[in-house]
Amino acid sequence: MRTHIQRLVAMGAAVITGLSACGGGSSGGGDGQAEGPGTNPPNILFVVMDDVGIDQMAAFGYGGATAPSMPNIGAVASAGVRFRNTWSMPECSPGRAAFFLGRYPTRTRIYQAIGPNDLANSQVSPFDVTVPKLLKQANYQSAMFGKFHLAGPENNEAGNATPSVLGWDHFHGWIGGLPGSIDSTAGGIAAEKTYACGFVPGKAAGGTDTGACYQADNSCTTISRTSPSQDAAGLQCLSAGGIFVPDQSCGKAPASLNFERENAYYVSPLVIIDDGKVTEFPLSDPRSRGYRTRIETDAAIDWIKSRPSSRPWMATVAYSAAHTPWQQPPRGLVPVSGNAAADGWDCNGSLTGRLIQDQMTEAMDSEFGRLLVETGLARRGDDGRLQYDPKAANTVIVIVGDNGSLGSAVKLPFSGSQAKGTAYQTGVWDPLIIAGPQVAQPDREVDHMVNMVDLFQFFGEVAGIDAHAAVPRTIDSVAILPYLTHPDQPSLRTVNFTIGGYNQQADGGRNGACVINTSCTQIPVSKSVCEDNQGIWWGAGYDDPSVVPNGGAGYGSCWSGNQALYKADRDQLEILPEISAAIRDDRYKLVRNTRQAYDSASDSGTSVVTEELYEVDQAVPTPLLDTPDRDLLVAPTAEVNTAYANLRAKLDEMLAADPDCPGDGNRDGVVDAEDLSNWSRLARDWGLSSVYDFVIANVLDGRTNDADGRIVQNNLGKTCPKSHGIY
Repeated sequence: MRTHIQRLVAMGAAVITGLSACGGGSSGGGDGQAEGPGTNPPNILFVVMDDVGIDQMAAFGYGGATAPSMPNIGAVASAGVRFRNTWSMPECSPGRAAFFLGRYPTRTRIYQAIGPNDLANSQVSPFDVTVPKLLKQANYQSAMFGKFHLAGPENNEAGNATPSVLGWDHFHGWIGGLPGSIDSTAGGIAAEKTYACGFVPGKAAGGTDTGACYQADNSCTTISRTSPSQDAAGLQCLSAGGIFVPDQSCGKAPASLNFERENAYYVSPLVIIDDGKVTEFPLSDPRSRGYRTRIETDAAIDWIKSRPSSRPWMATVAYSAAHTPWQQPPRGLVPVSGNAAADGWDCNGSLTGRLIQDQMTEAMDSEFGRLLVETGLARRGDDGRLQYDPKAANTVIVIVGDNGSLGSAVKLPFSGSQAKGTAYQTGVWDPLIIAGPQVAQPDREVDHMVNMVDLFQFFGEVAGIDAHAAVPRTIDSVAILPYLTHPDQPSLRTVNFTIGGYNQQADGGRNGACVINTSCTQIPVSKSVCEDNQGIWWGAGYDDPSVVPNGGAGYGSCWSGNQALYKADRDQLEILPEISAAIRDDRYKLVRNTRQAYDSASDSGTSVVTEELYEVDQAVPTPLLDTPDRDLLVAPTAEVNTAYANLRAKLDEMLAADPDCPGDGNRDGVVDAEDLSNWSRLARDWGLSSVYDFVIANVLDGRTNDADGRIVQNNLGKTCPKSHGIY
């Protein structure tokens, strides 16, 4: 196994070696000054918030009447630049691939959150030039903490080693990324669905204030709640990695205790990678137990503090919060909104879920502040507030959201029905904050269009690398550094673009149908994820009585679910867009949605494509949003028709910008002996899903075999035209 992993890591090293020949003195349109003799380029602290759209952010003037309190992120925002017009992708994996690769989903083929059935063709390729691979050219060490969700472990030769293969020197977190479902048995002490939040609540909420807390090594302590300001005893035990047995003293542990079951944010299968060595920790290991946001922060602090001063570093802290399942954080992390009723909330309820999400976001902000203080990047004033001076350390801080907020968590006046998973503003408009010694005139805003793909080039700019020259593929990035150094910098983009869709699965498969309220979506990657998002699973293995029975096979599409409802004489569901793309200029935004609808006349599914045009802006506190009542194509003027035609042409150009090149598995633009060698090794040593599994008869079969080899051989010598970026 070690030899296999080392071979994969060497594959990534070969990409890095190739980069070193590309040079990199220019900063890709930036104005960064060259470093003096004996000095390092700036360190980079990159913080990713999960499912925290701009609608949540008081620092940007939004958040409605119930904005989560984020004073620490706010302090950094006030000392840096707030980019008020930044787009990401509608979901997490394509959004993360965008900033780590600098390329849109039309090039990466990652269109939605990567699930266990998605093939390697919809994961970050080991041949891709990622940010850590790029920065190695400038001698950076790179680490990631928390949620990965870029590739693997399923349908990927590297499995849990994917962060190492993709260039990270150190990883401490979760490869698949998503927290598991809440364990409603609270560790095996009760029947299923007893404890909605995964722990025994306090006495006032129908639980208890005392009991025995057992650890996996059979050690035990008695825990009591002595003050209403404390967490429930059950949550105290869970936070400490234990299982709580209510109203008992320590003795022989009950046989029912289950230390091998995930429990959302408190029990997760941890993976640690150091220089290619992968260590996987079982759920019973103390390192896999505890509140995720704390684990992520602790690991980042330890690594940053151990860095030698002679070498620059980039630390990505990819917080899991505030992604579902919603589960209360330790109350000490939420001093503002933590309250005595919290441990009695129903974690499956939409209203209480919204409140819990606020607490999770606030807990993340608390831990972010601790990260800065304990690494020496900031300090606490006498009043306890964060004191951050961007000139005091040679470190750039970048804070982003990976996609828009989940619909049930959206803050007014943003639209919960057009949120995460769609290309509407609430789904793709995200916070971007950059602070550091390069910033001229801190505490200002930039209203120009920025895309998360631009961060790839920015990280190169910080390191003194011209990303466009260093990467052999087309990247979609434009510069960001000029906005930091020149407050009067004009816009560097004429258009912005986003898209979400479906990933590639074997034999044309798709995620099963998930019904949320009266709508159907195929975004959730599994039954548990559907249910964690307050949905009802209609796919294979359904168990809800509202599903039209079909012998347990379930429904592999939303339209087939509507077909069953129609034949059962029941109301059909609204089918949410399956492909949602958008493009905008400084004033107008075009949205194109595609969905498969049920056609009763033909008794089959039919593709429905709709387009809408809106005028949008970033006004505070009430921006112009792309809500249905504002579609300009309902009664277009001559000016609207011109804008529509221009954006439509640009959108079509974007969607056709990177055609397939059969046989070019490493996507270097030519089908050659290297492709033949790569295919041969994969077919011999692996045989399953890889980037050398090519489309045959319009589908991928999830295997790398002789049929794929024939495609390479039949195309040897072919040069694929290099597509151009559209800015």
